[in-house]
Amino acid sequence: MVVQGAYQNLETGQGKDPMMDLKKILIINPYGIGDVLFTTPIIRNLRMAYPKAFIAYLANGRTADFLGANRDLNKVFVYDRDLFVKAYRQNPLTFWQKWLGLIHDIRRERFEVVFDLSLNSTFGFLAWAGAIKKRIGYNYRGRGNFLNYAIALTGFEDKHVVDYFLDLLKFVEVPVMDRHLSLSIPAADIQWAREWLVKNKVDDAKPLVAVFPGGGASWGSQARYRLWGAANYAHLVDKIIDNFDAAIILLGDPKDEDLCREVARTARSQVHVAVGQTSLWGLAALFKQCRTAVINDAGSVHMAVAVGLKAVSIYGPVDPNVYGPYPPEEHLTVGKGLPCQPCYRRFRMPACSHISCLQDLSVDEVYRKVQGIL
Repeated sequence: MVVQGAYQNLETGQGKDPMMDLKKILIINPYGIGDVLFTTPIIRNLRMAYPKAFIAYLANGRTADFLGANRDLNKVFVYDRDLFVKAYRQNPLTFWQKWLGLIHDIRRERFEVVFDLSLNSTFGFLAWAGAIKKRIGYNYRGRGNFLNYAIALTGFEDKHVVDYFLDLLKFVEVPVMDRHLSLSIPAADIQWAREWLVKNKVDDAKPLVAVFPGGGASWGSQARYRLWGAANYAHLVDKIIDNFDAAIILLGDPKDEDLCREVARTARSQVHVAVGQTSLWGLAALFKQCRTAVINDAGSVHMAVAVGLKAVSIYGPVDPNVYGPYPPEEHLTVGKGLPCQPCYRRFRMPACSHISCLQDLSVDEVYRKVQGIL
C-alpha cells in the first residue's frame, strides 16, 4: 500500500517536482506480457501530454515486439535476463561488456526522466549510470535506492496495478486522461487469423468464443494454484455450445498443449484447437475475432482486454481488483469469494493443500458470467 506522505524527492526531501516540456522519456519494465500491458496507459498519457517527446521503453525480448508496434513509442531497448545470465556463466568479461554496452546505449540518448517500474535496484542503477536526472518509481523493500523520486511500497494491494503505475505521473504533473490498455495488432496478423478460421472451417455465423485453459509461458512452479482444471473447462465448453450454438477455439502457449488436448477429448462437442499454432500476435488477432473469451488468471486475459474483447476471467489466489482485467468495471471476473481469498499478497503465495477457491468453483458459476455476455 502507499504510505502517507509517500510522494517524495529522495534527494531534497521535498514533494513532487513538476517538469514541463519533456523531450526524452524512458520507461522500464522487464517483465511479462500482462505487466507490460499494464503500462500502456502510462505510455498513452505521456504521449498525450508530450506529443513531440522521444519516448523509449526497456523490455525483455518476449514483449519487445508488442511494444515495437506501439505507435506512442519511438524506440525499444531489449534486456533479456536469460542472455545476460548465460553470458556471465560463460565468461564474466562478456557479461560486463554487454552490461556496459546497455548503459552506454541509455546514456547516449540523454533521457531527462525515467519511470522505473521494475521494483528492482538493478534497473535503478542502470538509470543512474545512464545519467538520467529524474528517476521515478517505487521504493519496495529499499530497492529504490537509486531513485530520487519514489513512492514507498510494501506490495500492490487495495487498488489495481495500473492505478499504481499511473500514480507516478503525478511527479511530472501529467493528468490521467485515458485508463484503457492498448495493443495494436499488425494487419498481417489480422489477416492470418481470418485465414486460420477459414482453413479450420470455423462457422462465422456462430458466436465465436475463445477458451484459454492454461497459463501461458510465464507460469512457473506455482501454476497448479491457478488452474481451474481440464474437466471443468470441457463441461463449460459443452454448456456454451448447447445453449448458444457457439464455435469454440482452444488457445494457449505450446506448453499448454496437453491440457488443451485433454479439454478437447473430454468435451462432448467439437472444438477447434489452436494451441501452439499461433505467435503472440496471432493469439491477439484470434482474440480480436471473438465475441468473448474465458481465461485463467494469466497475461492472456490482458491481451484479450487490450484488443477490445470483453472477457470472463477466473481468479483463485490472486486478487482480480489488483491484477485482473482493467478497467475492472468493464470486464467480468469470477471466483468463490472465500474468506481466505486472496491469499497471494505482497508478491508471496502461501502453501495451500486444498485450493478450494478453484476446486469448489462450479461450471455453472463461470457459465453465468459467459451467459451474461452472449
